Amino acid sequence: MTADPHPMASINVALIGYAFMGRAHSNAYRQVASFFSPRRPPRMNVICGRTGAEVERARQTLGWEEAATDWREVVRRKDIDLVDVCTPGDSHAEIAIAAARAGKHVLCEKPLANSLKDAERMLAAVEKAGVAHMICHNYRRAPAVMLARQLIREGKLGEIRHYRGTYLQDWMSDPAAPFNWRLDRTKAGSGALGDIASHSIDLARFLVGDISEVSADLTTFVKTRPSGEPGKGLVARPGSQGRGEMVDVTVDDAAMALVHFANGATGTIEATRMANGRKNYNRFEINGRLGSVAFNLERMNELEVYFDSDPPHLRGFRTVMVTEESHPFIGHWWPPGHVIGYEHTFVHTVYDLLEAIADDTVPFPNFSDGVENQRVLTAIERAAKSRRWQKV
Repeated sequence: MTADPHPMASINVALIGYAFMGRAHSNAYRQVASFFSPRRPPRMNVICGRTGAEVERARQTLGWEEAATDWREVVRRKDIDLVDVCTPGDSHAEIAIAAARAGKHVLCEKPLANSLKDAERMLAAVEKAGVAHMICHNYRRAPAVMLARQLIREGKLGEIRHYRGTYLQDWMSDPAAPFNWRLDRTKAGSGALGDIASHSIDLARFLVGDISEVSADLTTFVKTRPSGEPGKGLVARPGSQGRGEMVDVTVDDAAMALVHFANGATGTIEATRMANGRKNYNRFEINGRLGSVAFNLERMNELEVYFDSDPPHLRGFRTVMVTEESHPFIGHWWPPGHVIGYEHTFVHTVYDLLEAIADDTVPFPNFSDGVENQRVLTAIERAAKSRRWQKV
């Protein structure tokens, strides 16, 4: 077979943000062409951040060609095709809308925005511009999650009755842990609710269906925390017992919701960043009339399955190692039993985005999903405040 004499051009990428998610996305752009051979491979043109010295250090470490500090200038550049937004939630709408108006495809971290109004504005902008758009709910693309969806869609579980989504972390358990932007409502929009419950909500919609009604509770256990950055315009007060300046926490530490699905299923969603001993325990269990599946991100290459059709003496949950070539995405990686990790879910996400751009289509989950997820987040906040069930 001869080489294509007219290969499709690369996708020139601008990444806005260079911290935790910026590193994860950068790794995906570096790895994707080596394993998946996208028709339009990414070119890591420019990484952008507020602090010149820091973003230059990130450029060198993460493999980008250029560093920049003015995102507005970056999104207007004619040589940029895709803008990847990895900033705190308060800037998602402004950056994504500007990128869409400049004719750029947009990948945005979750949650899509800090408010439903901003999320709807973002969706309207990308649809008007006719660009590809995607929200980075990377856990959809864990092969075991994709297998769970396949089993559900094939009817192997029968009518779905229950969804239990649990996302537990413990990195804020210590009251002495310092304040950061994720604890500031003006920056983050919400706490555990938007940060990690949004993943459980997205997985619920992906696997079971749309959520129609919620009842909820939001709790903040630690009301103030020591600030490492005083004088930043936050609500600060003098400290006590030598702890220095204290800052008011304006988001939830824990979120819990009862949910009804439009298809009649019922569910629970719980998220906290104060569950001692749990590091990244993103788990769901789904029960249907004919069987069940369960997944835990901390064992992401495994899917627990149970089927009523098994002989009575063999019934019970069994563990499927999701590393066979026939499993989603795995054929691009290693031989069976050679497990993949967290970072690979971002590679899968980037690959599907690049292929959608090559096909002139919109991938999933996209900004429409982001808006629907935001509707659920908003309803949960309303329910927690009103102490009543709320329609989504």
